[in-house]
Amino acid sequence: MAGKSKSIYLCSECGFESAKWYGKCPGCGEWNTMNEEIRETSKASAAAQGIVRREAVRPAKISEIDTKDEPRYHTGLKELDRVLGGGVVKGSLVLLGGDPGIGKSTILLQVCEYMGKTLRILYVSGEESRRQLKLRATRLGVQSDNLFIMTETDIEIVIEQVRSDKPDLVIIDSIQTMNFHELSSSPGSITQVRECTNALMRAAKSLDIPILVVGHVNKDGAIAGPKVLEHIVDAVLYFEGERQMSYRILRAVKNRYGSTNEIGVFEMQDNGLSEVENPSLMLLSGRPKKVPGTCVACVMEGSRPILAEIQGLATSSGFGNPRRMSTGFDYSRMSLLLAVLEKRAGYYFSNLDAYLNVVGGLRLDEPAADLAVAMALVSSLKDVAVSEDSLAFGEIGLAGEIRSVSHAKARVLEADRLGFRRCILPYHNLKSMSMADSVRIQLIGVRDIREAFDALTN
Repeated sequence: MAGKSKSIYLCSECGFESAKWYGKCPGCGEWNTMNEEIRETSKASAAAQGIVRREAVRPAKISEIDTKDEPRYHTGLKELDRVLGGGVVKGSLVLLGGDPGIGKSTILLQVCEYMGKTLRILYVSGEESRRQLKLRATRLGVQSDNLFIMTETDIEIVIEQVRSDKPDLVIIDSIQTMNFHELSSSPGSITQVRECTNALMRAAKSLDIPILVVGHVNKDGAIAGPKVLEHIVDAVLYFEGERQMSYRILRAVKNRYGSTNEIGVFEMQDNGLSEVENPSLMLLSGRPKKVPGTCVACVMEGSRPILAEIQGLATSSGFGNPRRMSTGFDYSRMSLLLAVLEKRAGYYFSNLDAYLNVVGGLRLDEPAADLAVAMALVSSLKDVAVSEDSLAFGEIGLAGEIRSVSHAKARVLEADRLGFRRCILPYHNLKSMSMADSVRIQLIGVRDIREAFDALTN
């Protein structure tokens, strides 16, 4: 019997459903995002199942569940394994997003070369032909005999192929090209993306096969499709970085099998993505010496301390309202620090343009970068260079005090390993550390902003 059809309107930004059209989405407030979808109730429910109904599973006591760690598949890239929490987990569904041309398909093909030595891999492409994939694989040096290419966009055919072949790993490139032919909506629509992801999730869990899915992003940088897409999958990885720059940062924003604080750093080269095992050396390369307006900060990305150069510039304004610009650091946080510098320390920026930049494309979200940001701006204001063998970390409070941060010992040891000889840190962190932690670096504990600037410039 033919299914009943009804027309609904879905927001392309947040997935809000409505029986009538709105110019402004009631869910997220965006304009002109409500698109009409024809939903066939009986067919849609049948397509959404996609798998033969199984018998109900008996509930088990938590004491009966085996807690042994299952082995993970290593990808051959230590940086990727770090972000995933140690490797790819069997039966997991991983979503990889990023801007066009940033390296999503490239890193997956490189993974196929290493994992294809011991595992059978099915690469499903809905965007490229077999010949195009072969040309790109040849350029990247991918020649594994266990890599099978399938160019198909019907998700039911793909899942049937997975059930019959039972590969060890499945790659879908991309989820926006997959579709259920029973659904009348076009590929890439909210309904198609949601139902295709649900079908892949059920296949991954029932067959215990890991599936890596590529997701496109919209103009705001978020993964295109409904927000529920990120709730369905087990892990969400984002590629960050500018296409004009060679460095890429892979960050986990969701991971059921590991930490979400870890990052992986890669460099785009002619033969693909190469790992950057020491990001601090990369971020500090080419650092100017004896130039006002620069300061080195040490931030924690998961369990890894990373040193980054922060550049500040304060210059006279040619307009009535001074300009404020920040790249790689929160703009509101920068405005707050400028206000604290004026009120508590007497460094006046009210009639000056202030610019801030984190070198290398890294984005600093940790409050421990506050002190280095403030010192870079004050250094430019006073036209006094910060000592090149010094770095600073610490959180700045509204009273102008320097507050303690976590993992101070790890930060100091990383600075010592890279050759820094002076470290400006919160006074309360200094009290809790013994000098035996680092014998070659001088630790200077400070209580306020003025004390920190005097210590850095002397």
